[in-house]
Amino acid sequence: MRIVSGKYKSRRINAPKNLPTRPTTDIAKEALFNVLNNHYYFEDISLLDLFAGIGSISFEFASRGTEHIMSVDKHYGCVKFIEATAKVLDAKIDVIKSDVFKFLENSNLNVDIIFADPPYDFSDAQFLNISTLVFERNLLKENGLLIIEHSKHTDLSNNPHFTYLKKYGGSVFSFFEL
Repeated sequence: MRIVSGKYKSRRINAPKNLPTRPTTDIAKEALFNVLNNHYYFEDISLLDLFAGIGSISFEFASRGTEHIMSVDKHYGCVKFIEATAKVLDAKIDVIKSDVFKFLENSNLNVDIIFADPPYDFSDAQFLNISTLVFERNLLKENGLLIIEHSKHTDLSNNPHFTYLKKYGGSVFSFFEL
């Protein structure tokens, strides 16, 4: 994985091969941040990174100046990898080992952006449950944004709060707002 922009630009982060991850591609990540760059000052926002994996999205936000970042993943190896890498980079990332759905059910956070990158083979009900919990629990600030990364074979456009999507190769980012 390569960090695309910011103070850690071009830094390569090599995760162990035994971690159950599918990091967002550099091309898709760069395109996503081009969209977000038009709406946010990264230094002024907070991020909740769900199904964080090796922290690709968290590190990209940290590189661009975001200081309030929480990454959630249930895999012990992923959590330890993000913590160790954040320490090396001196990035301010709070890492939580938890099942994402249990975390959302019990959370009282209020953040600007929630990024979720669940397994691509999730059922429609599981994808819907992410957005349902985020909006029922009021986890986003007033102009907040939920972004769910998924396969091009999944259609989330019928979900409540869906606003638009962006496609990059086999990956799709669906955007949801209040």
